Amino acid sequence: MILEQIEVTGMAVFCYLLGDEKTGKGALIDPAGDLDLVFRFVQKHNLAIEYVINTHGHWDHTSGNDECVKRTGAQVLIHEADARELGRITNRVLSRTLGGKGSPKPERLLHDGDVIELGTLRLRVISTPGHTPGGICILCEDNLFTGDTLFTEGMGRTDLGGGSYAQIMESIRTRILTLPDDTKIWPGHNYGRFPVSTVKEQKNYYLE
Repeated sequence: MILEQIEVTGMAVFCYLLGDEKTGKGALIDPAGDLDLVFRFVQKHNLAIEYVINTHGHWDHTSGNDECVKRTGAQVLIHEADARELGRITNRVLSRTLGGKGSPKPERLLHDGDVIELGTLRLRVISTPGHTPGGICILCEDNLFTGDTLFTEGMGRTDLGGGSYAQIMESIRTRILTLPDDTKIWPGHNYGRFPVSTVKEQKNYYLE
């Protein structure tokens, strides 16, 4: 499995490049911007990008969707509960602050338990509402891409539209921290001291 963690934009967003070495198929998780940088990694591994996967619908994670689709013809995937965010005028306007545009409509709406096939890789969708109603994590082998549900030190905001502190805590404790201890946590922003954590480490913060 190919995995690249790429910090992009002034928002310190982590975009992730996943690739299947056997088939050369790839996916981008939350391509927020700085796409020339992102595509240098794509070209380095000679990957054909099939999917753009958004962990949630906020503009700082989706502003690069349009350009990615134009460059690759990839399908945009997002949870059904956040799909409408992509079409909001505020999303389109704010995306321009990162040099992007409003996102194309998603071609596939995701739900809890869905599996995204990427060559021989299997990406499992885990619904983790709280930051947004349609927030998701993506599990691939022992790697969990948590978007803004969980950072390496902290969690996503819950004071925005559709956010809920009770929901995000429930998501963290019952959907993330129940995974094996050695599962790696790959967050949506570079907000902690370290760019990657583990379930075992995060239990120190969220389980009493």
